[in-house]
Amino acid sequence: MNNADAINSFEILLWDVDGTLLDFIAAEKAAMKKLFREFGLGECTDEMISRYSEINKRYWKNLELGLMTKQEILTGRFREFFSREGIKSVSPEDFNSAYQLSLGDTIVFCDNSRELVKALRGRIRQYAVSNGTVAAQTKKLRLSGLDRLLDGVFLSEDIGFEKPADEFFSRVFESIGNVNRDKTLIVGDSLTSDIIGGSRAGIKTCWYNPNSLEGDPQIKADYEITNLSQLPSLLIL
Repeated sequence: MNNADAINSFEILLWDVDGTLLDFIAAEKAAMKKLFREFGLGECTDEMISRYSEINKRYWKNLELGLMTKQEILTGRFREFFSREGIKSVSPEDFNSAYQLSLGDTIVFCDNSRELVKALRGRIRQYAVSNGTVAAQTKKLRLSGLDRLLDGVFLSEDIGFEKPADEFFSRVFESIGNVNRDKTLIVGDSLTSDIIGGSRAGIKTCWYNPNSLEGDPQIKADYEITNLSQLPSLLIL
């Protein structure tokens, strides 16, 4: 849909966190390099991080499809990665525990996300909706200052369901109260989590696609943007 086709204003804005408000790749890279040093594993090269990232994406996809639990993906991804890299001296459980905290140490905003959330504060209700762990996301949102700008934060670990599950969004709407789904928009970088989830929940969806990736013809977003600066024109405040 052409952005100019948007005619209705929105009352509620749901933000994905990783890859939308905050640069997850930057945080992932910094955390992996730091922990390899701390665990005495030598250098974690960019090539190694790239291989881990592909494993990680596959595991999170399994979570979205309901094929694995959160705990299974958190430790399973490192178990597979360590096995492939020949690392035997560190337990996946210990590494993951440290990793969750280290993820929050590096704050890089996507585009102008902080300024945008701040500018929209008081004009539209804004909430974070994330599948990330409580340990990682709480620290990220606190250090970034986003927790003080948003009207609320909903994490799947607290809710008991992961995006894109209908139950996740139902719990979010129950908590927010007075939700007009026709005037609710979710913005996220994941077609399989944010866009499918939002569509099933009966709200408008906006795919944040900064790298202009090819979409999935089976998954239709109402809007698509490549930079967050394009979002205000959709909100028509």
